[in-house]
Amino acid sequence: MWSDIRKLPLAEQEAALRNPAMRAKLVEAAREFMTKRHNIVGAEARPPDFDYFFVLDKPLPPYRSVAQVARERGQDALEVMLDLALEKHLKQFFIQPIVNEDQDIVLAMMRHPRSVVTFSDSGAHVSQIMDSSIQTHLLGHWVRERQALTLEQAIRKLTFDLASFWGLRGRGLLREGNYADAVVFDPATVAPQMPTLEYDLPGGARRLKQKAVGIKTTIVNGEVLLRDNEPSGALPGKLLRGPLAASA
Repeated sequence: MWSDIRKLPLAEQEAALRNPAMRAKLVEAAREFMTKRHNIVGAEARPPDFDYFFVLDKPLPPYRSVAQVARERGQDALEVMLDLALEKHLKQFFIQPIVNEDQDIVLAMMRHPRSVVTFSDSGAHVSQIMDSSIQTHLLGHWVRERQALTLEQAIRKLTFDLASFWGLRGRGLLREGNYADAVVFDPATVAPQMPTLEYDLPGGARRLKQKAVGIKTTIVNGEVLLRDNEPSGALPGKLLRGPLAASA
């Protein structure tokens, strides 16, 4: 039933969910789905645990869970999720964590001297995951708002630690003779923006896109690549290979 509805244009999907009789059928189908065991692979959507299913209504945490909103409204969590989606004409984002939602554990891992953090497989699972915001999330949330890490610690994690771990010589450190890679940002404002859903992949396929605020200039190999989020037209980057790939 849901598969048929999801094939319709968005306005018709919204109309179906606003129709009391159709909504009742869809809710019943969803509840049946949630009671079954599923073989979930990777980043696929899974039956929700509403205590760990969050409303993405601002770029940085803390976020309210759907269960929390349901308790505030005195309503059922599934019904509340549908209401929240309809309030924004089915353009409400939700976060369904796969791992590491306990933020105290996340912080302990980031602080561990043998941990290498802030890199991602951004570019994979592009319709479901937004890993491109990890770096600005670190600076905006963990440094500025939580003050759990110093700015210097965060910058080292974003630059030198990563380049050293992957064996990228001459990068990750501002030093004479190194490649001139630098980012100029405002620590008082740097943060991810709210994501958008774009349909610009081959065949009109969708992807999540998330830009940032507070980044003034990005310099790659001594040339300005971006200024205030706008491309300069220069293409100074090149494919980087670690020592294992270079020796293959």
